[in-house]
Amino acid sequence: MNFLAHAWLAREGSDDFLYGNLIADGVKGGDLSAWPAATALGIRHHRRVDAWVDGHPCTRAVLRRVPSPQRRVAGIALDIVWDHFLSLEHQTDHRQQALIERCYQLLSERSAPNRLAGMVGPLVSHDWLSRYADFTFTCQAIAGVGRRLSGPNRLAELVPWLHDDYARLQDDFEVLWPALYAALGAQRDLAPQTSRDGN
Repeated sequence: MNFLAHAWLAREGSDDFLYGNLIADGVKGGDLSAWPAATALGIRHHRRVDAWVDGHPCTRAVLRRVPSPQRRVAGIALDIVWDHFLSLEHQTDHRQQALIERCYQLLSERSAPNRLAGMVGPLVSHDWLSRYADFTFTCQAIAGVGRRLSGPNRLAELVPWLHDDYARLQDDFEVLWPALYAALGAQRDLAPQTSRDGN
């Protein structure tokens, strides 16, 4: 669900590659042969990033702090919280707004698969990626995602803890994001950058 973080990490690639990174959470299975090569590469890149973040000691430490009733869904909230801190960090950076506009254009022009299809319209029309700099809005978005899940809204229940743990979460982000960026820099596997449309 952390569209902005994945966009930052994929921004040097083609539009097909960036699109694959944006829609990967809605793509099921390992057979990506139906997708253009650069889009499939983007999906794999997104999955590799997720696996790295999930396995990092910092992420594991955060999850140990989460109240046990909400621990199962906490990863969804953390993805969005990381986008909050990233948006906050770059809110005056013109590169971020240009990247957000590029993402919105791609998501408006191309359909999103499966469970992401219903999210993309509101994400674009309500400018979620820019508004993530506002933590109140970020928490509203987290609770809104929770309404899409079956059973009690555990994500909404997690919001008070997110407020209480905010300073520590920011410290975690300031460890996690540079480490992720450095790790990807050491093994970067971007799609060809000859043009934005992958031609």
